[in-house]
Amino acid sequence: MSVHPLAGKLAPQSILVNVPELISAYFTLTPDVQKSTEKVAFGTSGHRGSSLKRSFNENHIFAVTQAVCDYRKEAGISGTLFMGMDTHALSWPAQLTALQVLAANNIDVRIAEKFGYTPTPVISRAILTHNQKAQPLCDGIVITPSHNPPTDGGFKYNPPHGGPADSDVTDLIEARANEILEGDLEAVNTVSLQDALQAENIQQYDYLTPYVEDLQNVIDMDVIAKSGIHIGADALGGAGLAYYAAIKERYGLNMDIAHDTLDSRFSFMHCDKDGKIRMDCSSPYAMAGLVALKEDFDIAFGNDTDFDRHGIVTKSVGLMNPNHYLGVAIAYLAQNRPQWRGDLAIGKTLVSSSIIDRVAADLDRKVIEVPVGFKWFVDGLLNGTIFFGGEESAGASFLRKDGTVWTTDKDGMILTLLAAEITARTGRDPGEHYKELTEKFGAPIYARIDAPATPEQKEILKKLVPEDVKEKTLAGEPIEAVLTNAPGNDAPIGGLKVVSKNGWFALRPSGTEDIYKIYAESFVDEAHLGRIQEEAKAMVDKLL
Repeated sequence: MSVHPLAGKLAPQSILVNVPELISAYFTLTPDVQKSTEKVAFGTSGHRGSSLKRSFNENHIFAVTQAVCDYRKEAGISGTLFMGMDTHALSWPAQLTALQVLAANNIDVRIAEKFGYTPTPVISRAILTHNQKAQPLCDGIVITPSHNPPTDGGFKYNPPHGGPADSDVTDLIEARANEILEGDLEAVNTVSLQDALQAENIQQYDYLTPYVEDLQNVIDMDVIAKSGIHIGADALGGAGLAYYAAIKERYGLNMDIAHDTLDSRFSFMHCDKDGKIRMDCSSPYAMAGLVALKEDFDIAFGNDTDFDRHGIVTKSVGLMNPNHYLGVAIAYLAQNRPQWRGDLAIGKTLVSSSIIDRVAADLDRKVIEVPVGFKWFVDGLLNGTIFFGGEESAGASFLRKDGTVWTTDKDGMILTLLAAEITARTGRDPGEHYKELTEKFGAPIYARIDAPATPEQKEILKKLVPEDVKEKTLAGEPIEAVLTNAPGNDAPIGGLKVVSKNGWFALRPSGTEDIYKIYAESFVDEAHLGRIQEEAKAMVDKLL
C-alpha cells in the first residue's frame, strides 16, 4: 500500500467525522439483513462497523445484547456483568441501548461512575478478581472498535475467564443475533431508557481506584517513582482518559500527560499511512506527534482507544516496532521477576518476530506459538503456565509479580509502564536494550503487505495444507517447515507459514476486508526480505 499524502500529518478539518450525523444514523438507519455486510459479524475482536454503513446501528446492539443474555442463560452465567466503553462517538449510544436490554433481562450490571470510560484490560481484571473471590461467575462487555477510525463502533464479549471469547462462543452469539435481526427484534426484551437508568440492577461502579491501586502488584512502581525519570504519556483521547492522571498522583510519577480530554472526532491525531484517522499506537504515522517530542522525555508512550495496545517511544529509536519491544519486555521480565517459576513459557503469535524465539532459547524458555488472536493466551495466563503472551499488533499481558494472573486480555497500560520500569531500573531505554538483543541475536527486518483477494480466494487460502507448497527453497535457503497449524497448540492458522533458517513468511486472509496479508521477516537484509515477499506472492498466485 502506498503512503497517502496526509500520512503523518495533523488531521485536517475536512476529514473529521460529523458526530451528530454519526449518532443520528445510529438511531435512524436500519440494517438490511439480506446483506452480509450489514449483519452482526464477530471477528477476532468482536462485532465492528459504522452507523453510516448500516453495520453498527441500534438494531445491531439490541440484537447482540439479547444474544449475550440468551448465551449467559444457556451457559449458566448468573453473576455480575462488568461493562466498559471507549471514547468513540458510537460507544455512548451503544451502551445506552445495551443497558435497555440488560435491565429488561434482569442482568446485574456495573458501568463506570458518571458514565465514564473504561479500558478493556480494566474490565478483564474486574472479571478475574471477582471470580477468584466469589460465585456466581461474572463476565463482561466492552463497547469498542479498538483503534478503528472515529466513524466506527464495536462490541466485544468477555466470558468468565476474562479474555476475548473463543469462536465457539462468538459463533453462537453471532448466529443468535442475526436470527433476532431477521425476526424484526421480536425476541428482544427491552425497557425504556429512563427505566433502564433507574433500574436497581444497573449500578455505577468505581473501576479506576482498584485497578490503579493494584498496579503495584504487577509493575515496580516504586523504582519508577524514585528514579524521577521524565515520562510522556499520551492517552490518545481513549478510554483511559482519567487513568494516567490517577497513576501519576497515586505513585508520584514525573509524568506529562497529553490528550486526556474527550474529543470523539480525534481532531488531534496525525493521519495513518492511508490518510485516515486511526488511533493505532503502533503506527509511526499516527504517532508522529509524540515521536516529534521524543527528546523531551526519558521514555514516552501511548495507547489505542480501548487501551489494550501499547506504543513505546524512546530517545534512541523513536517509536519502537511492536515486535522489537516484545523481545525486550520478555528478556527483561524473565530476569527481573524472582518469584516466577523458571519453567514458565512464553506465548507468541505465529506472525510475531522470530527474535522472540532467539531470546527464549537464550533464556532456556519454551515458546508456545499460536494462531493470530489473543484468545489463544487466555488459558496459559489464567493457569500461570506462560508468564507472557504477546502478539505482533502491539498487544500483550503478563503475570503479577507473584506469578498469578493479572489480565487475560491485552493490557496496554502495564506494557507502557513496564517500559518506564525498564528505563528506571537499568538507566537505558527499551530501544537501547533492543540494540543489545540485535547485537547478540541478529537484527530482523519485519514487514506486512496486503494484496486484494476475492471471498472465493480467501476461502482457498483458509483451507491450504502443507502439501500445497511445492517449492523447496525460500529466498535461496532450504525450507525447514510449512505450517498450516500452529506448533504451540495445533490449532488451524487459517492460512500458511513457510520457514527457513534466516527468514519466514505467513499469509492470512482478512476476516473483514477483501484482502490477504503477507507477513515476512528476514535476519539478513532488506534485499533478502524483498525476495521472501516476492516469492511468497508468487506462491500465492500459483495457489489461487
